[in-house]
Amino acid sequence: MGVKLRDFGIVLVGEELGGYSSGDLVSGRVLLEPSEGLAVTALRLEARGCARVNWIDKDKAAAAVPGSAAVPSRYREEVVYLQHRQTLREAPGNQGYFILQPGKHEFPFSFQLPQGPLVTSFKGKHGSVKYWVTAILERPCVPNQIVKREFSVTSQIDVNAPNFLSSVSKSKEKTIGCWFFTSGPISLSASIERSGFCNGEAIPIYAEFENCSSRLIMPKAAIFQTQTYLANEKTKTFRQVIANVRGNHVASGSTESWNGKALKIPPVTPSILDCCIIRVEYSLAVYVHIPGSKKLMIELPIVIGTIPYSSFGSRTSSMCSQFSMDMSWLQLALPEQLEAPPNYADVVSEEDLARQFPSLPQADHLEHEFGSPMFAYIQEFRFQPPPIYSEVDPYPSFAEEMQREVSFEI
Repeated sequence: MGVKLRDFGIVLVGEELGGYSSGDLVSGRVLLEPSEGLAVTALRLEARGCARVNWIDKDKAAAAVPGSAAVPSRYREEVVYLQHRQTLREAPGNQGYFILQPGKHEFPFSFQLPQGPLVTSFKGKHGSVKYWVTAILERPCVPNQIVKREFSVTSQIDVNAPNFLSSVSKSKEKTIGCWFFTSGPISLSASIERSGFCNGEAIPIYAEFENCSSRLIMPKAAIFQTQTYLANEKTKTFRQVIANVRGNHVASGSTESWNGKALKIPPVTPSILDCCIIRVEYSLAVYVHIPGSKKLMIELPIVIGTIPYSSFGSRTSSMCSQFSMDMSWLQLALPEQLEAPPNYADVVSEEDLARQFPSLPQADHLEHEFGSPMFAYIQEFRFQPPPIYSEVDPYPSFAEEMQREVSFEI
């Protein structure tokens, strides 16, 4: 009964690879090391995963009964995504227990996560999504001993999906002043080339800020994370800034342009869009800070996924189609059989030959320079025949060779 355990823990295999996804096999070992002989009834394993929401609303309770002791309103909700039980070892037959000898013991286990969509692990302001494995050591006449180990699950979101590749843009305008003392408007327009991104990516922001007011304004941008919790038909929202960037002051009558200003996404939980009680959403806010007035702001919805953006496939197919179109001229230009070259005399007339070569007085001068008669050199060059024509193409499959070379460069 008083036997001490030197070690009682859980080791997961492959957890360092970045967590698990739906359908993955979770495997590991339960480590058990008693200091002396240990009577054990059974060693069991449980795996569980669920989303939980829990918050207390004191303000509404106080407002409902003014002047009385407020009873806080509690909101709770739970959705189970994983539930698994298995026995690693138990006493055989009618025996009440078995003896585990002193020393190190390992009990392997494995189970498969559900094939259906699993919500990404998350810990937020008023709720969480957790997955864990529990080892339960049952001993006679002694309370059960329990050890727990959490593991991470990620719901895969491919930012290359067509609905995440479309550009998003918005514009807004605001006039500063009151009554008859109004100044010119401040206008803002912003756009992003796509709405799907991953952790570590930089979002290129394209924006135009026009200041027709009399005040000095400051353009800024930020990424907001919005956590939404639902329980008992009530909603609780928590919103926070996870990254921001600022531009240069825009004086009165001036404009400012952002041509791809980068805002990097820090390591955060991917978007959670498939849970009925917890949602985690992101947005890119581009706004103008106006002294003495509310900010002018527009928000562009974004999704933070897990499968990085890759334009290689679309770019490659586009380049290949463009290449095939551009190379079509080559197939039309090259005849099926090469024609014989024209006669040398038809191409170069006697008059052209006379103009191309120097006169005899110049040749006398050249003879003096070379130290030998120049006529032989001229005659030999002038009457040099063209290369011998052959019906066999010395460069076979010229078009195919060019296509292979260009394809290799692409």
